[in-house]
Amino acid sequence: MRLADFIIGGAPRSGTTWLYQVLDRHPEIFMAKPIKPEPKFFLIDELYDQGIDYYGRTWFQDTGVHKVYGEKTTNYLEATNVAARIKRNLPNVKLIFVLREPVERAFSNYLWSIKNKMEKEDFETALFLEDKREKELPKNLRYSRPHANFSRGLYADLLKPYFDLFPREHILCLKFEDIVDSTDSFIKRVHKFLGVSPRLEDGNALGKINAVDRGDSLRMPDHIRDKLRKAYTEPNRRLALLLGPDFKIWEYHE
Repeated sequence: MRLADFIIGGAPRSGTTWLYQVLDRHPEIFMAKPIKPEPKFFLIDELYDQGIDYYGRTWFQDTGVHKVYGEKTTNYLEATNVAARIKRNLPNVKLIFVLREPVERAFSNYLWSIKNKMEKEDFETALFLEDKREKELPKNLRYSRPHANFSRGLYADLLKPYFDLFPREHILCLKFEDIVDSTDSFIKRVHKFLGVSPRLEDGNALGKINAVDRGDSLRMPDHIRDKLRKAYTEPNRRLALLLGPDFKIWEYHE
């Protein structure tokens, strides 16, 4: 039985599904099937309580020969107990997190909720109501968290449990923006991190995955963008301290 050698753990609305598709094309990599629903094994108590053998049997049934095995569960980044569970069961696993500029990520989260009929408020109201809605979230939405627009961008807080438990060389944090601006370099870094042969062509012709159409009326107001940038300035500073100079943090200019 095989288990995950690596996990793509988040963040939501940051290109993790695109990365899954890229890695699934590689002949040396087996990605957990099915892609939807995501495994969520280390997140959902009812699944985790069935044991690590259940994890292997359920998502890593492989009839071929592959060098490394991986899974993607985007919500792993935002659950406080998941890092410890992964460490306990997969102590040598490698972790990949794709982070998106948090203001744009917040608005993309909002647009996704609009698209999936989970949001009726305007963006400013949705931000104002976030804390209240999160506390009152119905059980059926506890993992999709459609109203977690701002909090999901507090990356330093979300990543800290992983950096506390895993060696730094086992964690790769990448930027969503590089998927568009430096696709080949992005893919090359991931393949090198996983120890597989470089195959830059695996990113060809995938296009946008899980994209949402803003429409003419769904634009972020400038005053909300400015407000969010100010709110994320200090969290981004802490993220820069956590990840070091190799991760070029997003800079906001007046």
